[in-house]
Amino acid sequence: MSEKQALEDTKPREDQSNWKADSENHVKLEGGNVAKPCEDLSEGGGHEALQPTRLYHRRWLIVLLFASYSLSNSYQWIQYSIISNIFMKFYNIDTFTIDWMSMIFMLTYIPLVFPVTWLLDKKGLRVIALVATALNCAGTWIKVASARPDLFAVTFLGQFCSSFAQVFILGMPSRIASVWFGSGEVSTACSIGVFGNQLGIAIGFLVPPILVPNVEDVNELAHHIRIMFYITAGVATLLFILVVFVFQDRPKIPPTQAQATARSIPAEQYSYIASIRRLLCNRSFMLLVITYGLNVGCFYAVGTLLNRMIISHYPGEEVNAGRIGLTIVIAGMVGSLICGVWLDRTKTYKQTTFAVYLMSLVGMIVYAATLSLGHLWVVFITAGALGFFMTGYLPLGFEFAVELTYPESEGTSSGILNCSAQVFGIIFTICQGKIIDDYGTLAGNIFLCVFLLIGTIMTALIKSELKRQNANLQAKATAERHKSGHDYGATALISELQTSSQA
Repeated sequence: MSEKQALEDTKPREDQSNWKADSENHVKLEGGNVAKPCEDLSEGGGHEALQPTRLYHRRWLIVLLFASYSLSNSYQWIQYSIISNIFMKFYNIDTFTIDWMSMIFMLTYIPLVFPVTWLLDKKGLRVIALVATALNCAGTWIKVASARPDLFAVTFLGQFCSSFAQVFILGMPSRIASVWFGSGEVSTACSIGVFGNQLGIAIGFLVPPILVPNVEDVNELAHHIRIMFYITAGVATLLFILVVFVFQDRPKIPPTQAQATARSIPAEQYSYIASIRRLLCNRSFMLLVITYGLNVGCFYAVGTLLNRMIISHYPGEEVNAGRIGLTIVIAGMVGSLICGVWLDRTKTYKQTTFAVYLMSLVGMIVYAATLSLGHLWVVFITAGALGFFMTGYLPLGFEFAVELTYPESEGTSSGILNCSAQVFGIIFTICQGKIIDDYGTLAGNIFLCVFLLIGTIMTALIKSELKRQNANLQAKATAERHKSGHDYGATALISELQTSSQA
């Protein structure tokens, strides 16, 4: 670490007069298990006391509630595509039109992500959660009124409303993790947030084929579709009510020194446009933006077109197509949680991201090679392996982005990542759909493998700069020197760093 970096890391955090009052409060030092007061540091040392930090039990309720309404929204993304042949028959539409019931989620996100992240920075998590659940609830009730063959425009309007809600949801896991959780659990918390999104997709793969069987009678089909829409609307309404009464913007006392530092930046000194510019000039982050978009875009394409791929090789297997989709996402949920716990323990962001990306490529190759063998049990296994790594990559990208871009807003960095994923998702879905129609499923899957290979190579080029972890480590080092009564000046810090590096 350079002397300039060390000096920057030892700058004062807040006016010293505030800390004597704070020291009377029982607060938990970040990473500790016992509540401790904050004490003053000697002015002669060159910098001031650490800010108090505390972990609230409520943080688990917040992240679980977020995961629940994220589940409700992501379920709707796939509920049409997984039984696309049934909806095509019911509404009398073609394959390209039904694909847009999924792609509308991607298209809506692209122009709206920056206004929404700006609103997040200005108004906080609670306002974003209220808008998200209100839009999601409205979309589900619009769909309830659309269960007639002549009302496709109405059901598309409901899907658009739900896709609008997604813009207020998709980039929030890393923000909630940073605002509410300690440095030793942020990756796990982010994984739980992403877990909700994945579980919703899993339910979207499983439930619609069960609730809406492929029957010939249009009135009976409308009845089954209406029941599915009513269940979705009921769940969305309950979650909206819970958010109104339970969801909180942020804890009174920050959970980490990094979050305390972010809070201490005056609002008038923060420029959203300047933050975007800094992110776009961050070479490592921009490489991650492209690689994340390639990987998640491939997942979106596979999820959207899964029914068509399975039915082309295994006619009449709509239910098993949903179960294969469920297998992909359930395996990915396990992968996400394992990766989150692994990151919290090891902090090996670059190495883990590269390994998971490489295995996503391998999984895609094996899935493409075995899809047409005629054995569904083989497809279940290879699809599960693909999902473990490809879907498990989602929280890795979020958390690696936060590390590369600290102290920029987590919502902004996540928003840019997701914007990239939506762009590539639309491109890959349209292109792979056309390739499947003209050349078959193998050619379509090889198309995705090529881009996963490119993403793997680009991931290897990302420089690992763990800025958030460095900020927390510097804060802990300061606390240790304070506790032992050592010199706290910048000179002492630089000398210690130089000694450790030489050793």
